[in-house]
Amino acid sequence: MRIRFWGTRGSLPKPGKTTLRYGGNTSCVELRTGAGTLIVLDCGTGAHELGQALLDSGPSPLRGHLLISHTHWDHIQGFPFFAPLFARDTEWDIYAPGGLGRRLEATLAGQMEYTYFPVTLEQLDATVRYHDLVEGAFDIGDVRVVARFLNHPALTLGYRLEVGGTSLVYAVDHEPHSVHHADAGNQAPVHQEDRRHIEFCAGADLVIHDATYTLAEYPKRVGWGHSPVEYAVDVAAAAGVRRLALFHHAMTRDDDAVDRLVVEGRARAAARGSSVEIFAAAEGQVVELPERVRRPAAVEGRSDDTARRFPASGAPLGTKTVLIVDDAPDIVSLLIGALQAEGVRLLSAADGDSALRIARAERPDLILLDWILPERNGLEVCQALRAETDTKLRDVPVVLITANTEPEHIAAGFRAGATDYLTKPFKVAHVRSRVRGWLLRTSTTGPHDR
Repeated sequence: MRIRFWGTRGSLPKPGKTTLRYGGNTSCVELRTGAGTLIVLDCGTGAHELGQALLDSGPSPLRGHLLISHTHWDHIQGFPFFAPLFARDTEWDIYAPGGLGRRLEATLAGQMEYTYFPVTLEQLDATVRYHDLVEGAFDIGDVRVVARFLNHPALTLGYRLEVGGTSLVYAVDHEPHSVHHADAGNQAPVHQEDRRHIEFCAGADLVIHDATYTLAEYPKRVGWGHSPVEYAVDVAAAAGVRRLALFHHAMTRDDDAVDRLVVEGRARAAARGSSVEIFAAAEGQVVELPERVRRPAAVEGRSDDTARRFPASGAPLGTKTVLIVDDAPDIVSLLIGALQAEGVRLLSAADGDSALRIARAERPDLILLDWILPERNGLEVCQALRAETDTKLRDVPVVLITANTEPEHIAAGFRAGATDYLTKPFKVAHVRSRVRGWLLRTSTTGPHDR
């Protein structure tokens, strides 16, 4: 793989004399394989320079693939200015998380409406195909892509790309699932999703990871969907990563401050006994990852053939049922208000016995379950569900709601059968993102492509 960084900044472009070395453009990374497959990771403002370079020096006709982590502005700002989209002899397949209520094509078209931009999506000259993704694996040419949901206040995917025995992980706009794992040290994470994140990165030759904050800054930004650099280093050390690129630099952090993060990150890795090579991603920087095993190049077929090779969201979220269990009316009202926009069917219960009775009758697809309840508490409800003979109830995702974030408390919830948890106070955006993710994980029946 040949990787080039075109945009490394997060949230907002930050051009100027204080960002000359690491760059001021937002997220955009180019990847090419020895077989010629072109993949672009995110389409922030860095995509403008990339697009010009592709037209100036790329082969004609040009064929590319754009993997979007999520559709927050800083990851799609460059899309209307990506020149290859206006060239008739180019083809692009564009991928992003599905289940957003609005399909990917409509979402991208939104920022190109007349009010915001003089050219509409329909006026693009390139041949463009859109693909809504969920977690899973698929092929792009000679590249195996594994997609996994990240922890962010919008449905977000990280991507692991593998070819010829070499692997790259792109994990941007992600924060620890457990606030304690932000500074886990050498301790194994308690939260199962933090463990899955380490497994996702395991053994990668290069991990491009969100490193927006420091541990000192993070407590005031919990729930914003970004990582402290110390967490990124701990993940890389635990995962046995070879190289770690600190990415999504905070818009307030100048070049000298980024330098200091690298020095501190290297010292932290050494203290963990890790040999991971740490650097901060810089615009224009190129990283070569030689293949260790020669893999036969896949032949890219027609779009209707390639569409069947990757997962996409199956049944619409409107067919799903979510059971909310909490004895606090204000929490129930907040959750109902947050999830009504998703179009899911919503049920509620105010105590543990009622929760079990409704669950057995309605067989929900997801349960949001408060820890402290009348009759049976959340742990007892979890244990009862996991003992059911009905496999749907036994396997239903259960998200515990609790204000206690102590590791022992969290571990007890997972031992009882919880799948995930939400910490009070929580943000509506995080609730919607978490619910979407779990519902989509349980619904992968067929492709949603255009």
